[in-house]
Amino acid sequence: MTQAPGTKTGPPSTSPLPATRPGGFIADPAPLGLAGFALTTFVLSVVNADIVPQELVGGALGLALAYGGIAQFAAGIWEFAKGNTFGATAFCSYGAFWISFWWLAEHDLANLGDEGYKVVGVYLLGWAIFTAYMTVAATRVSAAVLAVFALLTVTYVVLAIGWLDQESSNWIKIGGYLGIITALAAWYASFAGVTAFTFKRPVVPTGPRD
Repeated sequence: MTQAPGTKTGPPSTSPLPATRPGGFIADPAPLGLAGFALTTFVLSVVNADIVPQELVGGALGLALAYGGIAQFAAGIWEFAKGNTFGATAFCSYGAFWISFWWLAEHDLANLGDEGYKVVGVYLLGWAIFTAYMTVAATRVSAAVLAVFALLTVTYVVLAIGWLDQESSNWIKIGGYLGIITALAAWYASFAGVTAFTFKRPVVPTGPRD
């Protein structure tokens, strides 16, 4: 059988299909994760700052489980599907933080004894260490997200000192005010993400990546 000039013979092409962006069909979960973190942090921080009585801390526990915990953890799982290691690590971790905080406050804290406050201090210190190295990674995300992580690192450190040094309640109060500022920064970053989607353009600046 005669071939037309220029016709190539050989096995069919086995080159892979063009790669598609992972999770491209999933909406950006970051605004949800940031909002869940912000609101829960705000309510608890208002209590820590003594703006409302300490007896009202129970009002933060439902948020800690449902919004700061479950909703934020879900945002982290969706970040995994989108191939975002930073977002997945951050939202799953802080979602787990709020769930563990809810469990600690509801079940364990009353049973830790007179020295239980030291456990809480070490618990917060560990989260400060985690947040500090996530802050390094956040320098490659945006200035808005970097601000959230930098403020949160300081907040955790101050609260850890407050729980380890029960001689002074001022540390926890200072940590409460820092937490409020952190929550406002997280809300700002969440607002930027939501409005960028609905307006189809950036509405507020988030700062450039490093």
